[in-house]
Amino acid sequence: MAGETQADGATRPGAVLAMLLAVYSFNFLDRQILSILAQPVKADLGLSDAQMGALGGLAFALFYATMAIPLGLVADRKGRARVIAISLAVWSLFTALCGMAGSFTQMFLCRLGVGVGEAGGVAPSYALITERFPPERRARAIAVYSLGIPLGSAAGALFGAAIAAAVDWRAAFMVLGLAGLVLALPFHLSVRDKPLPPAADAAPASAVFRRLAGQPVFWLLSFGAGAGSLCGYGLAFWLPALLQRSFGLTLMQAGQFIGAQLLLTGMAGVLAGGILGDRLGHGDRAGYARVPAIAYLLSGPLFAAAFMAPSAMLAFVILLAPSGLAYVWLGPVITAIQHLVPPQERATASACFLLVNNGVGLGFGSLVIGKLSDHFTASHGEGALRLAMALTAGSYLIAALLMLLAAPRLRAAWRD
Repeated sequence: MAGETQADGATRPGAVLAMLLAVYSFNFLDRQILSILAQPVKADLGLSDAQMGALGGLAFALFYATMAIPLGLVADRKGRARVIAISLAVWSLFTALCGMAGSFTQMFLCRLGVGVGEAGGVAPSYALITERFPPERRARAIAVYSLGIPLGSAAGALFGAAIAAAVDWRAAFMVLGLAGLVLALPFHLSVRDKPLPPAADAAPASAVFRRLAGQPVFWLLSFGAGAGSLCGYGLAFWLPALLQRSFGLTLMQAGQFIGAQLLLTGMAGVLAGGILGDRLGHGDRAGYARVPAIAYLLSGPLFAAAFMAPSAMLAFVILLAPSGLAYVWLGPVITAIQHLVPPQERATASACFLLVNNGVGLGFGSLVIGKLSDHFTASHGEGALRLAMALTAGSYLIAALLMLLAAPRLRAAWRD
């Protein structure tokens, strides 16, 4: 970029994106590791499916969703890279502390801490990417950043299962949490913030809220993504338990199953969403909502069919398609949210979007499935979780409808 030197390489767009991708991979590794370890944690701490669902979603989302807004405001005023580095250190430390939990309450509090830390990582990252890449490349750049979701989730499944099988589930939390802590210092030293506008020029939080609240397209995009995330987070959390309960896989086999799915098609879905969003949305901004709508529409029935499959092999084959489609929305929708506000408000706008998306999806996805599983246990036994997950996949259809309603409104709301 103009004005940047070779020695200051970490401020170049590609270098910044690479570092942000590494941090986001740890974000999802630490966020999702509990899913692969759910069965041994449940057995060791004597928990119900509903309690595990609360740990997987509500405990994390309670502060993750709400703290994202004040931390987004701080990032817009004090420095986005600085907030990300501190956040990485905080959530990694609390991930390691999860390995010391001896009860539901202690694990719940540790997961709250992970959520507080991760609240400062994502929204500022979106803003950093948007300020460093031109409009016609932003959805692809955000899609590359979003590869941290399948990469981190796959690493959590593979390494978490391997460490738990070799030692125990506590060691998995501690080792992977400390690994993220090690990354915080190199990130802080290498990624630099661009000069921020004077505090007097920054819009107050109330102005950003009013700007977004007055745009129906913001609510349609946010609740559409939230309905999709309710499925995405909920199904991702419970899939390892389903593979072990209904298909008879071991913990290690479940980790390999999920890791292969994410690496084979999850990454392809993320990149495809970014490429299609930029290509179809460049000429018609409605494309940034239509692409995820089509992906959501196809995902629901395919997920339901996979969960009801008679064998693990058939489930694996069916899941290949929806495991990729479920990630298509990331690049297009997040890019669209960035263009609903002026540049100096982007981290705050992203935080508002994350409040809705994660409050709905992350907060209730795993909890709803856990409660449905407990409800159906009396009538369906070991098949209760299978049925609960298949029914929840129907939320993808609601997500598709909301995205289709948002599509034509993007044309007028988009800020170039």
